[in-house]
Amino acid sequence: MASPALDPDVQAFRMPAEWEEHEATWLGWPHNLSDWPGRFAPIPWVYGEIVRKLAEGEIVRILVPSKAHETKARRVLERVSADTGRVEFFRWPTDRGWTRDFGPIGVRREHPEPEVAVARFRFSGWAKYPDHKKDDQVAERVAKALDLELRRAIHKGRPVVLEGGAIDVDGKGTILTTEECLLDPFVQVRNPGFKRTDYEQVFLENLGATHSVWLGKGIAGDDTHGHVDDLCRFVSEKTIVLCREKDPKDANYRALEENRERLQGARIADGSRPQVVDLPMPAPLVFDGRRLPASYANFYVANAAVLVPTFN
Repeated sequence: MASPALDPDVQAFRMPAEWEEHEATWLGWPHNLSDWPGRFAPIPWVYGEIVRKLAEGEIVRILVPSKAHETKARRVLERVSADTGRVEFFRWPTDRGWTRDFGPIGVRREHPEPEVAVARFRFSGWAKYPDHKKDDQVAERVAKALDLELRRAIHKGRPVVLEGGAIDVDGKGTILTTEECLLDPFVQVRNPGFKRTDYEQVFLENLGATHSVWLGKGIAGDDTHGHVDDLCRFVSEKTIVLCREKDPKDANYRALEENRERLQGARIADGSRPQVVDLPMPAPLVFDGRRLPASYANFYVANAAVLVPTFN
């Protein structure tokens, strides 16, 4: 019997790049006030605009915790003139709204016949917050609702914890991640005892990634402890954008320069060197005395739009 690393059925399933055409985007309609302390009032309207743009090119599947929340969401969508005919609601309990991290990670294969499945990773509230058990069930609910195979990520007999924001892929075998998020043995530890080789085996078996590029630390203020989606992203099969801070006195300067050095020596799965493009950092954003992880790298590529965070 072939080992998992050589089993073609294992590697046949791959996580597509974000820019590849897709059927739908999943969103968690905002309901937890602690996600936007003191700033919640305009947030549903921002989500309304997000849905309006997404629906121009795809279905938008929205998680709501109750009928009342669905009613409020529908009212907002109608007011902003979103195409509600392309919106589907799912009344499932959730703790928070960050679907990139706890939502389903779709994988697909082309042979022996086209198939889409859900790579089932566990979600532990970024190994920090206790309110995560409802969110942790969303991937399984999605697989059941859409009648998709649920491919559980198991390594060394244990379910693997992994957030979507901790990784980024080019869809051709390369995955980006950070040591701060996945390898720190003391702070927000997702999978105690896992080493670099453990994660690389997990990436291969569950996401079809044959090559891993490890960056160092993430940006200042990131309470996920180093998510790559605030730092460095693929924008094409051979192009990577990396945040750059030009002020040597800024808290992000040293870590970002170190990551740039790593990428200068990196290669992607086909053996070539990626093109690295600088993505400027916004001015420092502070709320209630705390540096926030403001970054333009936390964008989302939809079928008909690219959604980019802006600050003030």
